[in-house]
Formats: sequence, C-alpha cells, structure tokens
Amino acid sequence: MGYRRLVVLSCCAPCSCAAIKHLVEQGTEVTVFFYNPNIYPQAEYEKRRDEQARLCRQLGADFVEGPYEPSVWEKAVCGLENEPERGRRCSACFYLRLKKAQEYALANQFDALTSVLGVSRYKDLEQVNRAARRAWMTTGKAYWANDWRKNGLEELRRALIQEMNLYKQTYCGCKYSLAASQRAVYGGKNETRMD
Repeated sequence: MGYRRLVVLSCCAPCSCAAIKHLVEQGTEVTVFFYNPNIYPQAEYEKRRDEQARLCRQLGADFVEGPYEPSVWEKAVCGLENEPERGRRCSACFYLRLKKAQEYALANQFDALTSVLGVSRYKDLEQVNRAARRAWMTTGKAYWANDWRKNGLEELRRALIQEMNLYKQTYCGCKYSLAASQRAVYGGKNETRMD
C-alpha cells in the first residue's frame, strides 16, 4: 500500500512479529499501539505488554501503550458474557480496541491504521475487518485490512516466534477465553495455543 507512517494495533508479540518485520524492512515508520483492556488478569496483560515492547525494540518499531482499562472493556461487552469465541462479544471487543487505535492514529496524523487482531487461527479476520470498517466509516482516513498471514508471512511469523523465543499465550486474552481454554484442557482436548 505504500503508507509512510502506519499504526499497527497489536494484541501480542507472536501475532505481530512478521507484520512488523515486513513493514520495517519496507521502510515504513511503524508505531505499534498496544491497547488491550480485554486481557485478564493484569499480570498476563503486563507479560504480553512487556513482550510486545521487547519485540518492537528488537525490530526497530516504536511502541505506544494505551491505557489499561478493564472496566471500559467490561462495559463494552456487558450482556455478551455467554457468547462463544468469534461471537458478538469478540465483535464488541474488536470495535472498542480499533476505535481507540483510530483515535490515536488520527490525533497523531498517521497515514493509516492496520491491525493484527485477526492473525491467530482462533480469530476471524473478516470479523475484525467489519469492526474496523464500522470504527473508520466517518473518518475519511484509511484502515488497511491486510491479511498478515499471506505471502509468506505466516511462515515468517512461526520462524520469528522460535528464533526470538516469544512468549506464546494459551488463550486469546479475556477472562471468557481463559475459561474456554481451561475447559478445553480439562475436557481432554488440550487445544489451547493461540498462535
């Protein structure tokens, strides 16, 4: 797309590593915006934040931490507690985070915003893109709905996770995904890696 200054909304280092490396190597000024009030508990949030910051330092991207606002997230998903993964709760969560990233990008005059919220195989990229279109429909600015798994980036991502020894979480982030992950483990499925 050729954006000079780009904000990347990131959920975690493993999902963002290939996108950041690719963009930096293309000469893009990358600022990773870490706004994840959904992550539970706070110790997990801090672990993911610190790993994202480490990755940015190593790859030459700027890192900006948004506020950690679990009560804002709780309000955004109120009434959706029993929704499954990829359900309406995830749509509300994506919208909240993309809206905050949009505000940051607009306030700081970036060319565009993209996100890696749909990189994990446990997430629905089109669901993320729908939330982004809703958040950006009135701004006149660009949301880059790129699939950061294509064109060799998934293979690069897996290699970087190993090479950089990135912390790989076992659930998406919120307390509901944590509970679902634990049910899968104790139910004998043990399908919990969110890479």
